[in-house]
Amino acid sequence: MADYIYLLENRLSQAQRDSLLAVREVARAKGLTVFLVGGAVRDMTSGSPVRDLDVVVQGNALKLKKDIEKAHGVITGENEAGQALFVRFPGGVRMEIGSTLTVTYPKPGKAVVKAATILDDLRRRDFTANAMALSLNDGSYGLLMDPLNGVADIENRELRLVSNYGFIEDPVRMIRAARLMARLGWQMDEKTQARYETGKQEGYISAMGEFHRGYETEEIFHEEDPLRVLRKLEAEGWMKDLFPALSSAKANVTELEKLRDVQSQLQMQGIQPEAAVANFPYLTAKMAPKEVAALKKSFARQGFVHEIEALEDEAKAFAAEFSGKGAATPSQAWKLLHSAKPESILWVAHTSKNAGVQNKFKGFFTEWSQAKQKLPYALMQEMRIVPDLPGYGELLDKLFFELMDGKLGTVEEMKAYLEPYSPPAPPPPVHLRRPRVAKKDAKPAKSRKKAAAGEEGGESAEALAASDTSEVQAIAPVPAKSVAAKSGAAGKVAAPVKAVAKKVEEPKKTPVTKAAAAPAKGKAVAKAPVKVAAKGVVAKASAKKAPAKTASKTPAKKAVKAVAKKAPVKAAAKKAPAKPVKKAAAKSPAKKTAPAKKPAAAKKVAAKAAPAKKSAVKHAPAKKAVKVAPKKRR
Repeated sequence: MADYIYLLENRLSQAQRDSLLAVREVARAKGLTVFLVGGAVRDMTSGSPVRDLDVVVQGNALKLKKDIEKAHGVITGENEAGQALFVRFPGGVRMEIGSTLTVTYPKPGKAVVKAATILDDLRRRDFTANAMALSLNDGSYGLLMDPLNGVADIENRELRLVSNYGFIEDPVRMIRAARLMARLGWQMDEKTQARYETGKQEGYISAMGEFHRGYETEEIFHEEDPLRVLRKLEAEGWMKDLFPALSSAKANVTELEKLRDVQSQLQMQGIQPEAAVANFPYLTAKMAPKEVAALKKSFARQGFVHEIEALEDEAKAFAAEFSGKGAATPSQAWKLLHSAKPESILWVAHTSKNAGVQNKFKGFFTEWSQAKQKLPYALMQEMRIVPDLPGYGELLDKLFFELMDGKLGTVEEMKAYLEPYSPPAPPPPVHLRRPRVAKKDAKPAKSRKKAAAGEEGGESAEALAASDTSEVQAIAPVPAKSVAAKSGAAGKVAAPVKAVAKKVEEPKKTPVTKAAAAPAKGKAVAKAPVKVAAKGVVAKASAKKAPAKTASKTPAKKAVKAVAKKAPVKAAAKKAPAKPVKKAAAKSPAKKTAPAKKPAAAKKVAAKAAPAKKSAVKHAPAKKAVKVAPKKRR
């Protein structure tokens, strides 16, 4: 359904779409359903040019005559038996408006019609490729109805009879088959071809009525290449049954070919002339006047005859206007060509000997349309002239005509011309920021907590390091990295070195409390190395209040106070080994440490390790120091 909506919008010309819209409005006003059927659906599906439109309504189409005329349609003929109107709409659009019917044939060529539904109407048609319909009604617009699978035959490029008795009931279908094969290049399927040959031999064509004879003869002139179709019908022997005096031998072949070239050039510029009127004088060029008059009289649509007779006068009027002052500039001539009757334009372009007229047509075919490529779309975008603006299409047309006439040659001229159409620049965007309101009970940031904890941890580490490095018996000296002090007064803080004593009696674990008195100075026994946490870990140590686990008999007063104030040793003894510190105090590995035999070396180690910086301190793994102490207890 969506595919055929697309075809209706893109495969039909603007004039054809306008004509269908007019018929839809008339049918809606009368409460009738309307469908596009026949050759138009076939040509849209196959990709062929849509020459004319066939429309049916579920009702009597003859009653719509006055309404069609009010919608600017010209009635060119009627078929009372088939309840059909032949209409010419503006832009050279030919349309046949019929009724949905079912047909029976008591005798060959004698049809009896009766009102029916759209599906019954499709089943009474000639070939399956023509038995398709598209809904033009609201709610089902673009819906395809194909009860006989005509799409498959279109894909195979075959003509297949709807009924096995199709050629017997309506023998004009044999002529129609030959005409369609010449136009489309299709073939009949095997069974249809066999019935076609049988019909020719049996003389089914003798039952053809006068209306169909004149209708099929007229259709030759409406073909895109009438000479090819005429030769095909002559080869099949059908012209003797249609109109014997009409033959390809009496046609002006040279002028017909030139006429087709001019028609193609006009179509490339958006003008769609119906060439049937112009074809007539060249196809009948060598016929006698009596034969021409008889031929005109036989046509089913006498409106076509009136168009033939009025062609010369209409062409003269157009030529006079085209060569006058009203079409002096290229833009004026362009507008006139797109508003005049296409058939008159075709005839003047083909037959006029006026040099000025021919020069204008030459410019129209080759030069004037090049102005579209000069349209300054980028400049218009810079000037904020975008397609969303009202009147954008009209502005493009004005600009196109100015360029066509050569009035705008430079960018400055184009900019000056477009300046009145440029909208004002939009105001700059305003960014509103909400002011930050300080919360009353806002918690301190984590970074601030860490900084505060780092300062407290640094002070405790300094006190512990000062007490331990004075009297502890440690291992051989290990170089440590310098740690930068946070405050200027503190200077450089010595990083403690892990020491493991060989023969040291470990006293029982007794928690150090604030009430404990400071013992006298004496030898210090180090059970485990003192842990100096880096900045990233000091926060955890201070939060849990777990300083290094130290048991000393004679610690310094300051060191004892620092340990007692910050945290009890008991908590550190339980939790310190379970959570190893990520950053080590010193990069020197613990494997290289040897047990110190000389107790006096501890003071030297402390002195050497004093310049270590606090920021680069990384603790050595504490696992080995913890494991060594228990062995000595035994």
